[in-house]
Amino acid sequence: QVQLVESGGGLVQPGGSLRLSCAASGSIFNINVMGWYRQAPGKERELVATINMYGGTYYADSVKGRFTISRDNAKNTVYLQMNSLKPEDTAVYYCKVVTTLHDYWGQGTQVTVSS
Repeated sequence: QVQLVESGGGLVQPGGSLRLSCAASGSIFNINVMGWYRQAPGKERELVATINMYGGTYYADSVKGRFTISRDNAKNTVYLQMNSLKPEDTAVYYCKVVTTLHDYWGQGTQVTVSS
């Protein structure tokens, strides 16, 4: 059974930073892409950033230059360093792992940016 465990969310003031982590455990093989999505209240879930098995990255325009995605293949873990946070970054953040056979989602972690 595969499990994705997210951590690092919380309350931060505008301009602050947070680092999210997502560790995949269990029988998970051939991970291709790891990524982060977010869903704000009343809005659809949107892609934030992805990183493929070669280290290639993609960022949504709204987070370019502020967020950095990285991964540790040995630990099956993906990270999201979030800097210069804005109130509009407030959302539940979900990690997603794509393998050759299945897609897996984390349970979500709340990020709130407020003064």
